[in-house]
Amino acid sequence: MNIYVLLKRTFDTEEKITISNGAIQEDGAEFIINPYDEYAVEEAIQIRDTHGGEVTVVTIGNEDSEKELRTALAMGADKAVLINVEDDIESADQFTTSTLLAKYLEDKDPSIILAGNVAIDGGTGQVGPRVAELLNIPYVTTITKLEISGTTAKIERDVEGDTEIIETSLPLLITAQQGLNEPRYPSLPGIMKAKKKPLDELELDDLDLEEDDVQAKTKTIEIYLPAKKEAGKVLSGDLQDQVKELVSLLRSEAKVI
Repeated sequence: MNIYVLLKRTFDTEEKITISNGAIQEDGAEFIINPYDEYAVEEAIQIRDTHGGEVTVVTIGNEDSEKELRTALAMGADKAVLINVEDDIESADQFTTSTLLAKYLEDKDPSIILAGNVAIDGGTGQVGPRVAELLNIPYVTTITKLEISGTTAKIERDVEGDTEIIETSLPLLITAQQGLNEPRYPSLPGIMKAKKKPLDELELDDLDLEEDDVQAKTKTIEIYLPAKKEAGKVLSGDLQDQVKELVSLLRSEAKVI
């Protein structure tokens, strides 16, 4: 099976993030594999181990993204591809990313493509479905279970607090949700092997694309932290008095009634 994982390098949200002049400051920031993408990498490795084939992880970024690709290789992926368009494109959005990924994948005959449900930095959840649409293959999002038998996939996904069961055919794109599996940590032997595994770097020309073909359709005007919330109020006294005070506060302070 030809198994591909769409990977993204994201800020580590467990660490402090500094915003200045309407943008996140990357200097000194910690970066990791997008956590939802880790589920995708793990699932891809399990599929390969069960059904055979090869796992290739693909990301769009600059040379700094090699660290996250090597981490995925250390987890057990077979190959990595870095699409580096930093010198060709001034700004990118979900349209840019999905167009680049789909162009790379169009002649690779993928059996299954895996991605994270969302990226924790942008949270749009658009790239996976956009890639599937461009490749004209089925896709299922937010999955929590995947079983493959021949060219048929049986999938469970979260829907409004319940579970939906879907059957579809390969080739297929899925996006991984928490609960799909438990991602492994790279072992020391895995880290050593990762250094020798192939990591190819491609540029815009290698994909036979022009800058106009991937020009961003949206523009980020500003990024800012949410306003600090004031401490809540705890009401006391008889229940009737609490209800009266609550209604008064909703009218005078919250101004919602």
